Formats: sequence, C-alpha cells, structure tokens
Amino acid sequence: MKALLGKKIGMTQIFDEKTGEVTPVTVLLMGPCPIVQVKTRDRHGYDAVQIGFGDVRTSTVDLPTRGHFQKAGVVPRRVLREVRVDDASGYEVGKELTVEIFNDEKRVDVIGTSKGRGFAGTVKRHKFHTGSRTHGSRNYRAPGSIGSNSTPNRVFKGQRMPGHMGNVRVTVRNLAVTQVDPQNHLLLVNGAVPGARNAVVLVRAAKKRHREMAGSRS
Repeated sequence: MKALLGKKIGMTQIFDEKTGEVTPVTVLLMGPCPIVQVKTRDRHGYDAVQIGFGDVRTSTVDLPTRGHFQKAGVVPRRVLREVRVDDASGYEVGKELTVEIFNDEKRVDVIGTSKGRGFAGTVKRHKFHTGSRTHGSRNYRAPGSIGSNSTPNRVFKGQRMPGHMGNVRVTVRNLAVTQVDPQNHLLLVNGAVPGARNAVVLVRAAKKRHREMAGSRS
C-alpha cells in the first residue's frame, strides 16, 4: 500500500494547454515522511509502517515519544501514523518516503478530518426542508414531531436530529491525480478533499479502483 502524510494547502484551477479546459484541483504538500518504525507479522502480529510528518520543536515532545524517534535516528515529527502494508520486509527505518511514490498512480484516496460546524439543526445538518413563513407559522426551522402512536410507542434509534456536525474522519475515494511535483513535494488532485487549510491528510493509492467510463476523464 502506497501512502503518505501531508497537509492541505488549498484549492486552485489549472488549464489544459491544448483544449483550454479548466480543472479544479486541490494542492497537497506531501512529505517527505521518514519511516519511524517497521512492524512485522512475526514480531507484532501484522505488517505495518509507521511514518512521521511535520516539523516540531524537540523541547515540546514528551520524553517517551522523543526516545521513540531517537531509537529510529529520526528528528521528531509532529504527526505519526501507521499504515498497513502487505509485506514490510522492503521498508527500512530512517528511509524517507516522498511524493514520487504516486508517479505511477492515476487514482488516490484522501483521508482527513472534516471541518467542525459545532451544534447544528436539522436544516443544516440533514438538509431538512424549512416550514412556511406565512399564515402565522412558527415552525420554520424546527424538526417537527418525532413521536409515534401506541405502536411502537418509542423513538427509533438513528433518528435524524439536531446535534454535533463535522469534525469526523472522512475518506474521499478515487480522486484523479492531476500532477506530481517532486521538487516542491506537491500533489495535485482533481476535486475537493476534507478539512480546512493546513489540515493534515493521509493520501493512499486507491483501494477500490474507479471504473473508467467511456469518454470520462482519467
């Protein structure tokens, strides 16, 4: 599994030199990510690679984490993530992974944390229709009745209600890779990705391959 940590820079658009077609893209700063730990099936029960990303002052890192980085011979990083792999024998502690691993990839999955919206009502959270503003109606943004008759005489679990919105893990699948810039560690993907600017994201090779439709853009 090809995967890399990075952060969202923002959105822009690029133009095709031949057709002049505009493509909306998200610019991601990917890596470089040093390998901090390699886990094998024989020793840990599964194969995985632990990678780091982001600069951080060593004085702000707690002693156990600092020792973990020191053992790997890697400067402490702000973020640590573990990525499952089929075979960890080909990875080496201390080696840096760069955006070049996506040179041969056409589609990627981007995992991030969506923007937090706080406490939201049903209109904003679940796209409920609003009520009438006329004829003395006071039920404009209220969710309405959720009760039931004597049968089943309860409110079903999972009822769409007001509550906390956003700030959850979101995976956007099969985004097309538009451009890879190894020199500046940039990856451009077609479309939007979850999170605000400078939010940390994990980009991996697409797990569920996109079915290319006739005439669709790759």
